[in-house]
Amino acid sequence: MLPPPPKKSHLKELAPESQGLNQPLFQCAVLILPWLTPQELATISLTCKTLHQLARSLTLHRSVDASRSFENLPIPFHNTVDQYPYAYFIYTPSQIIPSPSFPYLQRQAWGPNSLLSQLGPNSSQGQALSGSSSSDAEMGCAYFQQSRVADFSMWVSVVGESACVCERCLKVTEDNVIGCPCMELEGAEWMGILSECGPSCRCGLECGNRPSQRGIRVQLKIVRDIRKGWGLYAAQWIQRGQFVCEYAGELLTTKEARRRQQIYDELASGGHFSSALLVVREHLPSGKACLRINIDATRVGNVARFINHSCDGGNLSTVLVRSSGALLPRLCFFASEDINEDEELTFSYGEIRVRPKGLKCFCGSSCCLGTLPSEHT
Repeated sequence: MLPPPPKKSHLKELAPESQGLNQPLFQCAVLILPWLTPQELATISLTCKTLHQLARSLTLHRSVDASRSFENLPIPFHNTVDQYPYAYFIYTPSQIIPSPSFPYLQRQAWGPNSLLSQLGPNSSQGQALSGSSSSDAEMGCAYFQQSRVADFSMWVSVVGESACVCERCLKVTEDNVIGCPCMELEGAEWMGILSECGPSCRCGLECGNRPSQRGIRVQLKIVRDIRKGWGLYAAQWIQRGQFVCEYAGELLTTKEARRRQQIYDELASGGHFSSALLVVREHLPSGKACLRINIDATRVGNVARFINHSCDGGNLSTVLVRSSGALLPRLCFFASEDINEDEELTFSYGEIRVRPKGLKCFCGSSCCLGTLPSEHT
């Protein structure tokens, strides 16, 4: 659903003639253009000078922040390889469950503030338009509200007596670095298990036992590589043990994950498509069963979809984070070592390779096996 049009009292104030912008055309474009895909935006920019100017401004805005203002810090794109200024996808900062009643290929507004800059940040025209339209995050909320689970009790238990695990901690950190005893990583070397405070706790986000729940708090950037494509890089020094980001996307059933993987494999056979469907298996202590989580960030996800594989394990630890009172864990990334500025962020996709002639691996590590991990979904 598109945002409401500007109020009638503001129509005469928009797009002054001195700036060469056609008034009625600008009023429509400022509401419609942020919802267009790159292909649609490129096509409409060829129709006239006004739309070409607005499309260029919109493209610049999109390349400056991949997160659409959903995260604490902007995450820019950097590309000196080809003509693609950014990657287009629907952004979600956390896991979502697709609603059967909501179209999968739903649009999401991205970039209206760049159009406001055409009028000048301090002009009465810009103030009029900004007062009548929503921000990126607000307009994107329509998608996520429709995608939430109808019965919220699936996710959160009833809050009763305080079960806050941080009350038993001798040390609770105020930053995003693992510090208190209840945050010690357990499990296999390639996968940690972390317990955090959750909905059944009485503490808030300021609690040191919620490092992965405050969003991304380190500076990141997305860089284009001639062989790997887009990759996620550190834009600052990151301390070992610090939370980096969550792997966000659509939570799928195994049946739906297998159906999508078949489609993705067919598209990838052409050599111009790569998916971001991640399957996580947590084996129970009995060894007779496992919890399987399917997260698809191919069309709906966050910046974690750009993290590339490294055969040596990379510099990120994959951690299953369980919050008290929540039904399902979340897959999060913590720095497994000190990470320097401009260093690429990587982790291991796995060890199994059922397709020896699968996609090539360009991780560049000394133990690179030449092909990316693959398995039967």
